[in-house]
Amino acid sequence: MPLFEYVGIDAKGKRSAGTVDAENERSARAKLRRLNVFPTSLGVEGEVKQKVGLGMQLDLSKYFQRVKVQDVAVMTRQLATLINANIPLVDALAALVDQIENPKLRNMISRVREKVIEGGKLSDSLKLFPKVFGDLYVNMINAGENSGALDVVLLRLAEFTEGQSKLRSKVIGAMIYPAIMSIVGVALMVMLIIIVVPKVTAIFEDTGAVLPLPTKILIAVSDTLSGYWYIFVVLIPLVIYGVKRILKTPKGRAWKDKKMLTAPLFGKLNRMVIVSRFTRTLATLLSSGVPLMTAMDIVKNIITNLRLREVIDKTRDSVREGQSVAEPLKKSGEFPPLVTHMIAIGEKTGELERMLERIADTYDNEVDNTLSTLTTLLEPIMIIVMAGVVSFIVMSILLPIMKLNQLG
Repeated sequence: MPLFEYVGIDAKGKRSAGTVDAENERSARAKLRRLNVFPTSLGVEGEVKQKVGLGMQLDLSKYFQRVKVQDVAVMTRQLATLINANIPLVDALAALVDQIENPKLRNMISRVREKVIEGGKLSDSLKLFPKVFGDLYVNMINAGENSGALDVVLLRLAEFTEGQSKLRSKVIGAMIYPAIMSIVGVALMVMLIIIVVPKVTAIFEDTGAVLPLPTKILIAVSDTLSGYWYIFVVLIPLVIYGVKRILKTPKGRAWKDKKMLTAPLFGKLNRMVIVSRFTRTLATLLSSGVPLMTAMDIVKNIITNLRLREVIDKTRDSVREGQSVAEPLKKSGEFPPLVTHMIAIGEKTGELERMLERIADTYDNEVDNTLSTLTTLLEPIMIIVMAGVVSFIVMSILLPIMKLNQLG
């Protein structure tokens, strides 16, 4: 049943607020009256409406609330603990509703519980929310229900989700500092060229002397930025929008994904992240009892890079025809030799899941080391670039001063 959030007055005349589960708003009001609570406002939790002028109502919360990967990971681990303690699924879901802090996720689990009470499977109920519980999540839950090891699968799923969340956080965290440095550096350079340089170069123009080429370039850049800044304000967003539209086309996206694997510095990192996700996901699915062909379909759908997705798709077709997993991956040339070699050994020894987990662990460590190296390299590179720009500005100003001194 959906959860309704209410604010009201109890029998003693005091303010009362909380949540109540009911089939609809009318049932929720009736339930509150039985509890001697008279609601002044009532609505589905996570969809609280704020009044805006003239009695109009605007739903603001839906624009800001979202379910994070970490929220799902915590919820999954809690459910695994409850199921492992032999608590019935319906009761475990009810306990989750009380524990989950995210209102949107809490409302989802409440609706899932309602479907389970009606006789539906947990995996089928989770399909109601594909943006939060994707194919990977649903198929693993389904495999756990069919094998009778739902608690084990939930635990593996929680560990996998937490691992993916940590990996994503590491990548984003490592890029935040260089991004901030770049934005601040560019902003300072622009301010210097627009505000400071015109005041200094105005002195040279008054003398009527022939200016060196670097000074002419600096003045031209300064005049363009200060005189036509509004063009850049309009042009830059249009260019960004146009590039995004082009990259969303099939040819544009194929070109982008190919460059993402071969770009200097970041290409190797991007490939390692994808390989780690591929092997970790496949290992988790296979160890949870998901058939290999189904697992390959799921893995293909979670890989965003079109080039590697095409390789995995061809590998799936080859496996359907009786070939190994390692051979088509090796022929593609997109997966490192270490990966294909370890997968081949895993297939021969019957320990494919364990080998895939080892590959994922290895590449997770490689990602950490590469991120540290990149962060170390990017800082001096940005300092050198900014120092070069500042040096150019300083020299462009000093050269005419030195020339005027010589003439004097």
